[in-house]
Amino acid sequence: MTDRPAVDRRAFLAALGSAGVGSLAGCSALGGDSAETTSTAAPTERVDDDVARDLAARFAPTLYFEADETWFPTDPRSYASDRDGETVVDGFDALDGYHATQRETGERAPEPTVFYNVVGYEGSSLTAVQYWFYSVFDQFTTNFHWHDWEVLHVFVDTADDEPVPQLYVASSHSRSVPNNEFLDPDPARPPRVLSELGSHSSALSLNDRADRFQRLPTGGTFADITNRAFDRIEDAAEIPIAYGLPRDEGARLPYVVPELDGAPVYEDERLPSVTRDSLVGEALTVRSFDALSSPPTDLPARSTGLVFAPETAGDSDADIEYALVPAGEVEHIAAFTGPQLSFEFAVPGFVEDAIASHLTTTSAPWSQPRYADPAADISDPTHRSALAERYDVVDAPSTLNTLFVRVTEAVTDADAPDGEGVTTRESGVESVLLLESDPEAAPTFGGLGVLRGVPAGEHRLTVNGAGAAPHSETVRVGDAGSGPASATETESSSGDGDGETVTTAGVDGEVPLVARESATKVEVDADGTDRDLAALALEDDFGGRLYDAPLSGPDAVYVHRGGAYTVEVRDSDDELGAFRVNPDPVNGESDSDGDAAPDPIPSVRIDEPRTGKASLSTFLADISAETAAAVAAVDDDSDGADDSDDSAETDTPNDSTGTAASGGRENAVRGLAQALDSVAEAARRAAERAEAGDRGRADESLDTVAARLERVAERLAAARGELPGSLSRATDRRLEQARRRSEQARAADTL
Repeated sequence: MTDRPAVDRRAFLAALGSAGVGSLAGCSALGGDSAETTSTAAPTERVDDDVARDLAARFAPTLYFEADETWFPTDPRSYASDRDGETVVDGFDALDGYHATQRETGERAPEPTVFYNVVGYEGSSLTAVQYWFYSVFDQFTTNFHWHDWEVLHVFVDTADDEPVPQLYVASSHSRSVPNNEFLDPDPARPPRVLSELGSHSSALSLNDRADRFQRLPTGGTFADITNRAFDRIEDAAEIPIAYGLPRDEGARLPYVVPELDGAPVYEDERLPSVTRDSLVGEALTVRSFDALSSPPTDLPARSTGLVFAPETAGDSDADIEYALVPAGEVEHIAAFTGPQLSFEFAVPGFVEDAIASHLTTTSAPWSQPRYADPAADISDPTHRSALAERYDVVDAPSTLNTLFVRVTEAVTDADAPDGEGVTTRESGVESVLLLESDPEAAPTFGGLGVLRGVPAGEHRLTVNGAGAAPHSETVRVGDAGSGPASATETESSSGDGDGETVTTAGVDGEVPLVARESATKVEVDADGTDRDLAALALEDDFGGRLYDAPLSGPDAVYVHRGGAYTVEVRDSDDELGAFRVNPDPVNGESDSDGDAAPDPIPSVRIDEPRTGKASLSTFLADISAETAAAVAAVDDDSDGADDSDDSAETDTPNDSTGTAASGGRENAVRGLAQALDSVAEAARRAAERAEAGDRGRADESLDTVAARLERVAERLAAARGELPGSLSRATDRRLEQARRRSEQARAADTL
């Protein structure tokens, strides 16, 4: 989460535009225009037109759209024009023309059309039937672009008279999000595709409930996908990894209004037929994620709307019949064009960065490798392994680098003293993930985020949630080298011989977000230190470790103001430094109602963080004094108690510290407070001596600290019944941390 100049993603995309960055929309982890597209061992060839038509009709899907859907599959030829002798479809022409037709004809779905492409693998009975769906626009949360091509692949074996389906692959939100796939489907049941609102990414429905997506088997039914779960990752061990369908999984994810030149697209004079009502409904939309003070709680539930069936299906209960057209009839279209759209994607750098991006458009399907080689779009390694075993023309999967994270919400802990502890819970709103190396954001499902096919190396991962302060960290994926990092790796396999290197971001895979109204930004300025700082971590007394990532240069982390934190830095020599941070739980609280823009987020800054004995000793003094003050406040007479005599280096405080045996509640509480004060005094002395370069005497003071911490433990045991339960638990946790930091301080080589 290094502070760096704001990343201008508009310029980034423009610079890479000639390489086809914009063509990545709608591609899977293994497909699209990626340079790492998996190839097959044999080429494919077009199937005879009559055979192709019969296969396309046999497996043509029924399509289920959400009630609020605006952009249905249509024919792009209606919006084509000539540009320098080439046929193109301009984004303005398509979007405005589509809505003009809707208004003029009263039809919700003008020219309903699905295009099919059928290819056979040479020397094999494996054939792939592709169904391509074109929509004039894509608006999915913070992902949107002109034009949208989605695809369903149906892999069939044509060795016998009756073709047998082998695998369904329904396209997901991006090339990094695993597709929804099903191995060995029932030949008697053609696929059903459930289209996501606005984005048109596809879930599968193969169970008896036609318009529902079912991730896990339940009630005697099977799951609608056979994607595997990650082995040895607790939070995903039982969950098939693929984006599902929010309307069926109870997910909540607000949408953002697409902007063009800084204004909503419907205000552009080149789109006279496009109004606010043309986009996803206002009830599901926010102006921007950071325009809210807290995550929204009133997003309406989703529901099924129009149902489309192929015109070849005969009698059907569908609302609309679509034309089934060979994709070859539109292959003359050279390009789908449109200017850069944008959205704000906040990054918690040292200075707030707003990353404006998104994809300008999507490429024509026939320009993508998966058009000729559909197997390139199989995103689940177990499915590729299964087809590779059956057909020599399909290569076994190569090892993939996958990034996994579970996004939660940080809230105050009821077991902690007021303003002194947080915990995490499941978030009620889905989030989006963005790698700085990839211009397309990916959504979470059930709080889980998966980015597959990540190139080996160091990446910047940012997590955004509506009404939440952003999270950003550096992660090292694959063979990125050694060094401090939050990410951990595991080889995940299902016994089929395929490997997958899974990197977990956050702390043990968890990233907690904080509501903006409750957030404080902790800034760490590493400039000016005499050590090469390599890692930053942050932990709360009750919530434990909440952040742990590589560090280079200035950094920033958002925390909940209701916590009490230890900020830890580690240098390249593995030396530690620690700093106590207690945000004001009241300062900066938003007065907004959750819909208005929140007040600015307050910040706490740590300048020139150091490592070694002095830093750790100062931390010991701070946490001990903080706890002593909290304990002393319990007794009205604690202010008048005698202080321990710490003028001599001894582990025995003045007799005035008192014990529970010497009489009652006041003595027990006072004794604990004074024992903590004595630790703070010895720790301050250790810090002073370390600063002066006196290693020997600094270690003597740290020995005294260790001894006095044991006295604190005795006093705490005596006073436990006289302290509020929350304070007793907080003192336990701080004592445990003080002991750990005391050992680290004594072991430190750096002063």
